[in-house]
Amino acid sequence: MRIKNHPILGPLDEANQIIITFNGKKFTALEGESIAAALFANGIRILRYTEKENAPRGVYCGIGHCYECRVSVNGQSSVRACITPVRHRMNIESQRSIHT
Repeated sequence: MRIKNHPILGPLDEANQIIITFNGKKFTALEGESIAAALFANGIRILRYTEKENAPRGVYCGIGHCYECRVSVNGQSSVRACITPVRHRMNIESQRSIHT
C-alpha cells in the first residue's frame, strides 16, 4: 500500500523507516515519502474536516493543486500533505478548514 513513484516528489528509493506522529499516535514512514503517502500506507484516509459542515477530507489531487489534504505540521497550519516529505519525529495533526 505504498505510493512508490510520486508525480512531484519522484520515485521512492529503499529508505530508512522513521517515526511520525498523527493526531497523537505514532506510525512508521519511509524517509522521503509524502505525509499523505505515509498516512495512506498506515490506513489513514481522513486528514481533516471542513469547518462549516464537518465533512471529512483526504487526498484528492495528490499533486498540491486542490489543498484538500491540508494538515498542521509541528505547529504550522495548512501544510499540503500530498507534496510535503515526512521527517523523523514529525508531529502531524488534522486541522479544520480555514475561511479567508
